[in-house]
Amino acid sequence: MEAGPHIHWKTSSRSQNTNCVEVADSGSTVAMRDSKDRGGPILIFAKERWLDFVAGAKDGEFDLN
Repeated sequence: MEAGPHIHWKTSSRSQNTNCVEVADSGSTVAMRDSKDRGGPILIFAKERWLDFVAGAKDGEFDLN
């Protein structure tokens, strides 16, 4: 996936403008990049794996406490 004009990148509404990751949903995959380096590498995840990660984060699976 290349970062072209057809990709709609989203950031958290709780983040500051340039201090966050950006996420884009392209159907079967989800892309993630660093908002401070938009021309840098893009990580690609299968949609199912991304949804598993988000569910785990919401459930506290990755909490350090």
